[in-house]
Amino acid sequence: MPEGPVIAVVDDDQSIRNSTQDLLNAAGFSTFTFEHAKAFLGSSVRAGVACLVADMRMPGMSGLELHEHLATTGTGIPTVIITSHPAKLLRERARQAGITCILIKPFTPDELLECVREALTSSSPRGTIPKS
Repeated sequence: MPEGPVIAVVDDDQSIRNSTQDLLNAAGFSTFTFEHAKAFLGSSVRAGVACLVADMRMPGMSGLELHEHLATTGTGIPTVIITSHPAKLLRERARQAGITCILIKPFTPDELLECVREALTSSSPRGTIPKS
């Protein structure tokens, strides 16, 4: 198993979870996957996660709501949001919440890796949001 920074992938689509995990592992990251936000929040690996990759739309808590919950509890994690449903309002809310990056599906492996690396190296807690 890779020994790089720990990335958590939270997505209700198993094929997205698996392909994202495979890509991140191949790039040298340690990766854990979760079907929904509640599973991630209850996980013992949560404290060691360096970056969160979360789907915007999931049953229960969205990826953005998960990021906001972590921030309000003092355990903020740099977050990359992936979505099939881009909206101007989403981008503005994400920007205000400090989301590092929003990726619109379908995205390329290089785009995901670039966003994750940006999240891991960003000196600003707010990060940036591409205009995709």
